[in-house]
Amino acid sequence: MKKATIVECPSNLGLKEPYTGKEPGVKSLPNFLNTHSFHSNIGPESIIKLVPPKYSNVKDPETGILNADSIVEYSIYQAKTIRKLLEDKKLALIIGGDCSIMLGSAIALKQTGNYALFYLDGHTDFMDISLSETGGVGGLVASLVTGKGHKKMSDILNLSPYIMEENLWCVGNREYDEAYENEIRNSNAKYISLVELRKESIVKCVQAFLKDVSDKQLDGFWLHIDVDVLNDGLMPCVDSRTQDGLTYAEFNELTYMLFQSDKLSGFEITILDPDLDSDGKYTSEFVFNITSTFNRAIRQ
Repeated sequence: MKKATIVECPSNLGLKEPYTGKEPGVKSLPNFLNTHSFHSNIGPESIIKLVPPKYSNVKDPETGILNADSIVEYSIYQAKTIRKLLEDKKLALIIGGDCSIMLGSAIALKQTGNYALFYLDGHTDFMDISLSETGGVGGLVASLVTGKGHKKMSDILNLSPYIMEENLWCVGNREYDEAYENEIRNSNAKYISLVELRKESIVKCVQAFLKDVSDKQLDGFWLHIDVDVLNDGLMPCVDSRTQDGLTYAEFNELTYMLFQSDKLSGFEITILDPDLDSDGKYTSEFVFNITSTFNRAIRQ
């Protein structure tokens, strides 16, 4: 049985303040998951914590992005650790934080090979900064990792693109604004909205993705999990709530198939905000589902 190495990346650098003077609470996610038995249920080989730079709600004048320089600094720092895990064939399990931590993972992937990205999220996070009301990298990161956007973010260490656009699968979006969806529809990425996922079926979607990874002879794939892909009634502890979303039965079916694959190089969990789950009710249910599914998959 392959054991995971947990890397805690408690960054909130990619999100705006929920209100003036209040930092986003996602920085507490690793500790909160640990408190609710995530770490003990996973039984990791080791646990590494990477402390991020200090949060600011100020936009970088060059890029219009919040905390741009700090995110670049932190991404390079993350990539050093994740790259070593990939080179040593360790299964990396990254706990955010917000979705900006994807940049560090993507840089490490580019440094070690050619990978696919299964981006499981209630939003595409694939848009230009001009469409962003907040300037937060969390809403842009899927496009940044494929080389779009300002070079300060999309070409860190001169590695653009970190993920080839045609190797990005964006799955689960349920924000159906036409201009928003057109950003990814007009790209070479594979886009499967929540409606299309249910129409096509989860099994067929994952099978097609894994076949794509195999046919292209890629070095592996990375799984990004934003918990807001879950149904809003099951997971309301997120920064951008939207009606509908995956049930746990659907989520478990999908992640089980991906966790089973020997091409999975690592995965990350983002966006769950402990400040919005004071009694841990929603977090406990999430921990039970994802750790049970993970353990069942890797023991097959």
